[in-house]
Order: sequence, then C-alpha cells, then structure tokens
Amino acid sequence: MTNDALNKEEFFGHPKALFILFFTEMWERFSFYGMKALLIFYLTKYHLFSDSSGNLLIGSYAALVYAVPVLGGFIADKYLGFRKAIVFGGIMLVLGHIGMAYEGNAATQSITGEITRDETALQIFYFSLSLIIVGVGFLKANISSLVGELYETGDKRRDSGFTLFYMGINLGSFMATLICVWLGEKYGWSYGFGAAGVGMFFGLLTFISGRKLLMGKGESNNPSFLENKSFGLKNEWLIYIGSVLSTLLFWQMVQNHDAVSWALKIAGGISFIYIVYYAATQLDGKARHQLIALTILIVFTIVFWALFEQAYTSMNLFADRILDRTIFGYEVSAGQFLSFNALFIILLAPVFAWIWPNLGKYNPNTAVKFAFALAFVGLGFGALVMGINLSGAGKVAAIWLILAYFLHTCGELSLSPVGLSAVTKLSPAKIVGFMMGVWFLATASSEFIASILANIASVDTSNGTAPDLNLAKQSYLVLFEYLFYTGLGFGLLLLVLSPIIKKLMHGVDKELNN
Repeated sequence: MTNDALNKEEFFGHPKALFILFFTEMWERFSFYGMKALLIFYLTKYHLFSDSSGNLLIGSYAALVYAVPVLGGFIADKYLGFRKAIVFGGIMLVLGHIGMAYEGNAATQSITGEITRDETALQIFYFSLSLIIVGVGFLKANISSLVGELYETGDKRRDSGFTLFYMGINLGSFMATLICVWLGEKYGWSYGFGAAGVGMFFGLLTFISGRKLLMGKGESNNPSFLENKSFGLKNEWLIYIGSVLSTLLFWQMVQNHDAVSWALKIAGGISFIYIVYYAATQLDGKARHQLIALTILIVFTIVFWALFEQAYTSMNLFADRILDRTIFGYEVSAGQFLSFNALFIILLAPVFAWIWPNLGKYNPNTAVKFAFALAFVGLGFGALVMGINLSGAGKVAAIWLILAYFLHTCGELSLSPVGLSAVTKLSPAKIVGFMMGVWFLATASSEFIASILANIASVDTSNGTAPDLNLAKQSYLVLFEYLFYTGLGFGLLLLVLSPIIKKLMHGVDKELNN
C-alpha cells in the first residue's frame, strides 16, 4: 500500500498512526507509573530504607527522569529522528524493568537494630533505574513531538489529537496503579515490577508493528550523518553506545543525592544567567517582556509540582500507615489510591476544556489559572489536615485522601494544559528549544525539592512499619499544614502579580485561553 493510500486511512477522523502512538504511550506510562507507585514501599518495606533515604532516592531518580529528556530530545531532533529514538528508548525501558523484577533477598534487622541488606540486589536495582532514566529520556519527549508531526501546519485536528494522546497517558497511569500495585503487594515485588515491564514490552511491540502507518514521519533530518563512520563505526551506533555508557553515570548519580543536587543547581544557575543575558542583550520591548513573563510562570510551576509530587512519597506512605483503607468492605492497597488522580483527569479534563472558553470575557488569564492551581494543591493538603484533626485516636477516613486527589487534579488541569503551550508562544523563536529544556529542568528541580519536603514527615520505622499511629499522624500533620499554607501563600502571591504578568504577555494570553 502506498503512503498516499495510508495517509487517507483514518480512524475516528484522525490518522491511524495516532492510535499506534496512543497505545505505545499508554503502555509506556503503564510501566512508568506502575513501577513508581511501588518504589517507596519496596524501599521501606523490603530493603528497610528509612523514610528519609527512600524519599531522597526517589527524588534523585525522578529529577533525572525529567531532566534527561532534554538531551534525548536534542539527539533525536538533530541526529536520530523521533522514530529511532523511541525504539531505542523502548528497548532501554524493557531492559530496565526486567532488572527491576529481580528482588534478591529481603533486608533483615537484628535485635540491636543493625540492618543487613542484599547489596548485589540493590546495585542491580540502581542500575535498572539508570536504564529507565535513559529510556524515558529518549522516548518521553520524542513521542509527543511525533504526534505533532502527524498533522500539517494549521490542521484543526491537532489539538483534539493531542487530547486523545494524553488520554492514553492517563489510561495507562490508571491501570498501572491498580494492577501493578495489587500484584506487587499481594504476590511479591517482582510481580508488580515485572508487570510494568510486560506493559513496556507491549508498548514497544505496538510501536514497531505500526511503523508503516507513520508514513515516513519521525525519520532523521540528517541521515547521511548517521551513515558516516567515526572510529570504524557508523555514527548511529556510536550514539547508541554512548547512550548505553551514560547509564554508568546515572547508576552512580541516582545513589548520590548531593551529586543530583549540585547538577540541578549548576544547570539552573546557568539557565537563569543565560535568560537574563539574552533578555538584556538580544531582545527589547515586547519579546523581552514575554520572556520575563514566561520565566516568572516557570518559577511558580516549580512550587506547584513540588507539592503535587508528594503523591509518590509522603502521601503514599500516609495512605499505607494512617488511612483507613477499607471501602465498601474491600481493603484498597495504599498505592492504588494514586489511581484517583488519573481517574479524575479522565473525568474532569472534558469539563475543564468546556468551562474555560465558555466563560467568555470572564475566562481567567494564564497567571490567574496558575494561581488557582497553587490554591487547589494547597487546599488538597488542607483536606488531609482536616481529616487528621477529625480522626481522633483512630485512622483517617479514606474520603479525605480521595478529596485531596480531586483538588490536586483540579490544580493540574488549571496549570498543565496551558503550560507547554505558553513556552512555545512566549519564547523568542531562536531559543524555543532552550526554554522547553528549562521547563523540563524546572520540573526536575521540583521532583528533587518534593523529596526534601517529604522528609518533614519522616518517621522512624521498624521493619518498614510506623511504630506509633499517633506519632506518625502528628508528623504528617506538620508536613501537610506546611504544604497547605505554602500552596495558598504562593497562589495568593501569583494572583497579586497576575495583572503585571498579563501586561508583560502582550496579548499572547488571549491565544492561550481560547
């Protein structure tokens, strides 16, 4: 069948290739979120990490996961092309999840409190994380870019195509936090992590089998470079080899919180200095104002995601230790509560998409929406504070955590949909790619900060369980009160600044809100 004939084939009014990418991303997110939902429990219950050590490890891992796609996107855009980058990333992810399925021996604790861990199993675990970091780096940003390539400039189906694609993300997340957590906690960690790996294998298989439907999209912009040889090997293979070798660096970094901290500080500092330099020397008037507005918004997103990402550390442990998890006679696993975020996105995304444009002149500007997002995430923690205070001497009712996830999802839908669009529309044309990298770097920083915040509620544990319910409740109360006031405080500050930011945007705000 010719490319022209394939191009005419559509499904629900969209190119069939969109649905190949939909299912690829669904399975990739299934593997990613399924594994991430289990991580804190695996570390604290099986390897007997302290809350603090577990939180910091997850923070380092998550920061690298969101930072590396900047490099993966650059390599794909300049050399490999999106398709080859996605295939390579998928292979690395499958290998990483296979490694995660190896449990080794559970840690033991002596009468004197000394903990003995299976260091070989831990090193395999750390190396598996490094494979996943590189895999996500090559797949995550590039599959979204490939979705964009399916539509010609000006194609009105583009926005709805991305909406369908992101539905795949949330469907994968929803299934993963139900299935992988259930398998991991009921049958063993290797089953939960293994299921995540099987999901990624299906995703890779789906993508490879649908190559013809891509109609040549996503291929390299520089094929001659890939074919040319250096050091006796094709450049394409040198890229793959170099990327595989980079796992050795990430293998060590994921174990060293300070190394990740310094890397983020240096990258963040250089990025900020360059933005100031570029705004002062290369721009004037409208373009300079828009870059300043974007930078301010990015700073506030760091606060939002640092609070939102408590879901995989402090909120997950809270669900395990403090929550009455029996619903309608069925005990829900702690990690399965994470599925409420994905479920609420699936249910509420169409509602938010309908509400904003139908508000007409009352449709709030982008800065105000970001302020709402911060307020929503703060109020989510306020719900948990109220739940703890009303629980007396017993456990906290599950409805309070569900309410918290509902409010957090409202915050996500107030900020996330317009965030990346704001980067592309407010950045000067010559540094759009750089500012997109800054956006991902900010997200990486927020993941790192989230782990530090989670340690406010760090509880001394014995054999992976909280020693005292009331003591643990007080620790989480201190954290959640702090996050409640932080969300509301920064939301109020951004609300006050919103008229200034709106003015700096010079009308771009209207495009983002229509």
